[in-house]
Amino acid sequence: MASDTIENPKVPRTERGRKTQRKLLDAAAIEFGERGFHEASISSITRRAGVALGSFYTYFDSKDAIFRALVLDMSDAVKSAARDAIADETDPLAIERAALGGFLRFASEHKEIYRIIDEAEFVDPDSYRAHYETIGERIAQRLRDGAQAGVMRPDLGEVEAWALMGMNVFLGLRYAIWNRSGDPTPEDVAKAANTLLAKGIEA
Repeated sequence: MASDTIENPKVPRTERGRKTQRKLLDAAAIEFGERGFHEASISSITRRAGVALGSFYTYFDSKDAIFRALVLDMSDAVKSAARDAIADETDPLAIERAALGGFLRFASEHKEIYRIIDEAEFVDPDSYRAHYETIGERIAQRLRDGAQAGVMRPDLGEVEAWALMGMNVFLGLRYAIWNRSGDPTPEDVAKAANTLLAKGIEA
């Protein structure tokens, strides 16, 4: 994952501690992604991470705690992927295309994200809601910026932001998670979605 800063009361004070926490989070992503929250175990996470079982509790109080931290970490990683993808773009429509392309590439490399975020709805509803509300606000801000630049309509707001997020989520599900041989590239998918955004579907 992209982030090294976790919203967790047990913040490591040393570089070694940060690396150990990172190992645990990366191992947890695999464990929860493969087995789901209820079948996953702390002992399996520590084995995957190559960390002593007792060391787990230096960083997390429970399986629930590392799951919550992982959802936050994944949300931050999605943000980083989009931010890196749009770094060189200035045109608002190009920014949306690049952000979607960045997300599709990220999801292709971290397929576990869909299962983990979906499970968060039931395991930790607050983090589930925060994940989508945060993304929705970032998109809404980009739409406001686009309107200010005179490229997008001035009446765009939360409804349109959530509509765009829904499109992005399901494009990721189809082309990053359920991808098949011969599918268009993430860039081509993002380009098609961007054309839809720019021109709509009306003849």
